[in-house]
Amino acid sequence: MMSGVILAGGNHPRMNGRNRAFLEVDGEIMLYRQIREMQACCSEITIVTNDPQPFLRVVDRDIRIITDYFIGHGLLSGMHAGLALARHRHVWLLGCHMPFPSADAARLLLSHLQEGADAIIPWVKGKAYPLHGVYDRSSAEPIEKLLKGGYSSKSALLNQIKWQKGSEWLFQENGIPSRFVQSIQTEEDYERLVRSAMKSC
Repeated sequence: MMSGVILAGGNHPRMNGRNRAFLEVDGEIMLYRQIREMQACCSEITIVTNDPQPFLRVVDRDIRIITDYFIGHGLLSGMHAGLALARHRHVWLLGCHMPFPSADAARLLLSHLQEGADAIIPWVKGKAYPLHGVYDRSSAEPIEKLLKGGYSSKSALLNQIKWQKGSEWLFQENGIPSRFVQSIQTEEDYERLVRSAMKSC
């Protein structure tokens, strides 16, 4: 089993202050969908957020809620906190802005993670998606070095850690649609997703 970490940093500027974890997709809060998927392959789940209070009211007590050690450093600070406190060696990291998480994809990534690698990250349409990747918890150490050096970008992360590509063909061969990498970055993204769901009803 893995540890599961949901990165729910807080209010996103391009969402007019709304926390994406609490957006509804197909009549269900995204956070609940993410927790359910993680429960299929993770024996512990941790939410990393800079505002714990809203989460305390809506999740079960067996789900840990923690804050960053390195405050104000975005994505990497959340990753560091979740990895540093993970009980299991392997950790599925997920962004709260991803409406279609896939436990099947996470299990497949874990099964292809090579010894000595820090992470295996989905590579879809020529792009890496670090926030649906599976990491060795020891990768908290190189991430901490980045944060102490003032680096906090995805590109810095990918340049620092030893990672494998979870290629798109791997998911296709196993019948896993690549929509699990889809994300909601803006209000417009969310509105498009809602309209698409209504058309499919």
